[in-house]
Amino acid sequence: MSEQNKAIIRRVFEEFWNRGNLSVADQLFTPNYTHHDSSSPDFGHGPESERKRANLYRTAFPDLRLTIEDLIAEGDTVMARWSCHGTHKGDLNGIAPTGKPFTISGVTVARLLNGKLAEGFVNWDALGLMQQLGVVPQLAAKDQTAAKAQAATSTSTR
Repeated sequence: MSEQNKAIIRRVFEEFWNRGNLSVADQLFTPNYTHHDSSSPDFGHGPESERKRANLYRTAFPDLRLTIEDLIAEGDTVMARWSCHGTHKGDLNGIAPTGKPFTISGVTVARLLNGKLAEGFVNWDALGLMQQLGVVPQLAAKDQTAAKAQAATSTSTR
């Protein structure tokens, strides 16, 4: 069972996400599939919600590529540690294309039911993505600027 469930997750990553074959969603996701991911918009439930999610990211990043780094399965649960890279060439929820490349990582814990994903818990580096696209400031650069300003202020008050 665990090996079969791993094969289904590999298919989700390779066929659905990497190749963009969204027509397989009905084969991969239960009608009530629930996606838990606070970094992505809520598209509802089921295969259609996952087609919308994939379309959002594949439109923004047409060269999107996910790589499974680790895959662990036990019973009806599969955990995938993954990396992802691409180039921002399309709109992403109102963020105009920047042309910038990105590389991020994430973890997905999937619960399968009768050979389909019934529930997915996803945690990925959304802040890192936004920083690499240049749409939010790099925290380290901000901290360095603040430290320099504080040092200048303390020197001038002596």
